[in-house]
Amino acid sequence: MDVKEKAFAWVDTNKEGIIELWKQMVSIDSGIGVKEGGMEIGNLCAGILEELGFTIRRYHFEKCGDTIIGERGDLSKPYTLLMGHIDTVFYEGEVAKRPFTIKDGKAYGPGVLDMKGGDCIALSALRALKDAGYDFPCKVIFVADEEPAHIFSNNPEVIMKEAKGAKYCFNFETGFPDHDITVQRKGCWRFFVETFGRGCHVGNDPENGRSAILEMAHKIIEIEKLTDFSKNYNINVGTIEGGTVANAAPAHCKVECDFRYINEADLVEMREKVKKIVDTVYVKDVTTTMSESCGFAAMERLPGNMELLEVAKEVCKENGWPIPGPKLCGGASDAAYTCKVGVPSLCSIGVEGRRNHTVEEWADVDSMFARTKLIVALILKLTK
Repeated sequence: MDVKEKAFAWVDTNKEGIIELWKQMVSIDSGIGVKEGGMEIGNLCAGILEELGFTIRRYHFEKCGDTIIGERGDLSKPYTLLMGHIDTVFYEGEVAKRPFTIKDGKAYGPGVLDMKGGDCIALSALRALKDAGYDFPCKVIFVADEEPAHIFSNNPEVIMKEAKGAKYCFNFETGFPDHDITVQRKGCWRFFVETFGRGCHVGNDPENGRSAILEMAHKIIEIEKLTDFSKNYNINVGTIEGGTVANAAPAHCKVECDFRYINEADLVEMREKVKKIVDTVYVKDVTTTMSESCGFAAMERLPGNMELLEVAKEVCKENGWPIPGPKLCGGASDAAYTCKVGVPSLCSIGVEGRRNHTVEEWADVDSMFARTKLIVALILKLTK
């Protein structure tokens, strides 16, 4: 057997072990702000990489798990970069509520799709190639705070620094049942708007009240009107809080908004439009402030991304697999930062499924093995 056949055979004969690793990863509670769980799953990944001949470096952070950097071979020349995040969008305790289970060919559990399934694919592909006796220069990056947009770290800067010199990057984000591969992603800008009015007893002193909620209601309508699907951008007022009791005029209201965009120029323009709404007074004497929440850069559609997709199509055709098309994804990912430093990147090549970021999240079990073989074949095609 040649290297590809040996690696494919490893996948076929080690399906139970792959599933067990997947279960082990999902069973670690590494949700938002759970540093202990982030450290645990990071240590698990680091240990596997060391078994595969990688040297480990770490970036330490106060409020989240370490960023794990695995390196193998001569990285002074263009090398393969594999990347993923090891946190989930859920909060502490979710694993106990919804443990890893498989039913009717679908796997369930927090992060089973986004993106511990993808992390499992990355490690399994490396194991398969190692078992087949194939070595190649490679770097692996696992981060532990992608879901909250890196509010606990400077991981965007870390990724850009570490990605320089890579020939290409595979980011093992959520895959899709249509088998398409992401070559471009929207960026994300989140911000808070707060209104400050004047409270009063609405029975005894209604004239002196200045409703912060009423002011915000006007602003919400105007902010939502800024969505323009013809320009591939949209804005959402996602959360709201304010007021105290029904018989008091609300003195304070706060919302968090999310803007998705493709072009940086649209972000600049949107900031100005939102500022104009914030500065407009709809209810006398009510004041308004705006502050940044967090954000994610857009993943640029590099020519190299499309060239990589063509290689993926060629590999799929050779092996009789469904031919992937290019996907523009509305969700952000760390592939934005590899593209920012000019590294051709493919994203959403993880396990396939639906409903990520919800309790109905599921992943197709067979796609775990199919995608592992795809990565094996892609790496062989690109490194031989």
